[in-house]
Amino acid sequence: MRLKTLTTTLPKPLIPIHQKPLITYAFDHLIASGFDRFIVNTHHLPQSFPTTFPDESYRGKHLSFRFEPKLLETGGGIANIADWLPDDESFIVYNGDILADMNLGPAINAHESSSNLVTLVLRSKGDALQVALETSTGQVCDIRNILQTTTPALYQFAGIYLVRPAFLNLLTPGKKESVIPAFLELISRSSLGGIVTDEGSWSDLGTRDSYLRANAVLSINSFPEYGKQAEQQRIHPEAEIHPDAHVCPLSSIGSACVVGAGARINNSILWPHCQVEPESSLRNTIVRSGKTATGILIDEDV
Repeated sequence: MRLKTLTTTLPKPLIPIHQKPLITYAFDHLIASGFDRFIVNTHHLPQSFPTTFPDESYRGKHLSFRFEPKLLETGGGIANIADWLPDDESFIVYNGDILADMNLGPAINAHESSSNLVTLVLRSKGDALQVALETSTGQVCDIRNILQTTTPALYQFAGIYLVRPAFLNLLTPGKKESVIPAFLELISRSSLGGIVTDEGSWSDLGTRDSYLRANAVLSINSFPEYGKQAEQQRIHPEAEIHPDAHVCPLSSIGSACVVGAGARINNSILWPHCQVEPESSLRNTIVRSGKTATGILIDEDV
């Protein structure tokens, strides 16, 4: 809902970041961490995924898609793919709207060396510090202060967690349910672990401001862990930019875009196949595919 205007034509995991769908950065991150098989839960505009990945693969790794006609939320979504998951080994859950490059190795190792059914990846900085962790044991002891423990909530959940198959026993197939009640049950069993991973970058692209900010950050710094595989481009080589136009270093321009003479593009994102009229001025503006931007636009979605 926070990106509603932008997602009328694309689901959020497919919005472009430097010529790549957002979700492919998650794939790159996971491939670099040793994962090679992926399933994606879909709901909004589900046909966009097979269109984007027509051979059901990415960088040689197989992709599966599971449509949810009715949203099943975080817990129901996992139960909905139980038949696809391995019976004897852990799997990883990765939210589709985050952009991250932290080293997942410590979390994977901590999970495999423990008896926890779930291990959360946590950050010690952020605007949603809702997880209480007993650092001496590595056990999560509260979430959102629901259990009203005395341990302060000093950590933010990164939207990534490791799961053992037995966790599925706490979920009901076909039921719309959050994963939080199951996590709270694990806390009572001392089986919900957490590991703090602060190095590297992490962003939640849930709002247009965070989307613009992430685009600007990538314009300056490529991801150190898997940037070479990402092959990201700030300006697509097939974009047509008039020599008299100005594009600031924090903007990105998609393929087949046409930017007219005298146009000024500042901290903005142009999706593929859009147009900016001559002498137009864009600041903090996002132009979707097939759209034309004209005049002075500030903080606009076209």
